[in-house]
Amino acid sequence: MKHTIKELEDIASQIRRDIVRMVHGCQSGHPGGSLGCTDFFTALYFEVLNYKKDFSMDGIGEDLFFLSNGHISPVWYSTLAHAGFFDKSELATFRKLDSRLQGHPTTHEHLPGVRVASGSLGQGMSVAIGAALTKRLNGDNSYVFSLHGDGELQEGQNWEAAMFAPFHKVDHLICTVDYNGQQIDGPTDKVLSLDSLQAKFEAFGWHVINTDGNDMAAIVEGLHYAKTLAGKGKPILNLMSTQMGAGVDYMMGSHKWHGTAPNDEQLATALAQLPETLGDY
Repeated sequence: MKHTIKELEDIASQIRRDIVRMVHGCQSGHPGGSLGCTDFFTALYFEVLNYKKDFSMDGIGEDLFFLSNGHISPVWYSTLAHAGFFDKSELATFRKLDSRLQGHPTTHEHLPGVRVASGSLGQGMSVAIGAALTKRLNGDNSYVFSLHGDGELQEGQNWEAAMFAPFHKVDHLICTVDYNGQQIDGPTDKVLSLDSLQAKFEAFGWHVINTDGNDMAAIVEGLHYAKTLAGKGKPILNLMSTQMGAGVDYMMGSHKWHGTAPNDEQLATALAQLPETLGDY
């Protein structure tokens, strides 16, 4: 391993601190899903993903990642900063005028690490498939990863992509679904039930694995295992169970923190639960 589990957990704690501070600083943004996916981002960028620090849009000879549920940009921005793509001091500009760190990632801001604008939900799987097919044409056996919200799967375009990938044997594709059961209007089961996502994707021809997205050792093991399944004729779906707001007790498990910023008192409470491990920006 590149890092011990304890080192990864320490990185995740700092990223969570960044998330609540960023959203508090502009009184806008999406802390719930960002906190829930922090362990995934930490495991991906600091343990699993093979990428070059000298960023290029083409990404030849390296793994690629696409964030489909772009509203959880705080966790991605913090991860990219701590991974060395840009200085962490820039996190203080989140959602500010003329900032490169907009509420949803965009490419025209030329932020290293971002290859596609996202936040218009339902499009990321199609993008990831296109990138994986391009790599196949170029003889590049690197992996393409993507992340999607579970509520996002209520968008129809996902299911066109979900049919396309197995039919065309896009087998260096590893898609993760943040399965937290929450979306902006409430629990997914009450808004529009997803029923069994595993059964759905398996019926379409995917290889489905299940991971605990808030257990660092489990998510590291799960992502490494997903890579061993690549190249066998099927795309891989990582059905990742998380708690929205993970790491901050009063946010956990509630859709109310999907897109709500903490006030001063709530920020202080959150920071008291999240050790400063790498230094605040």
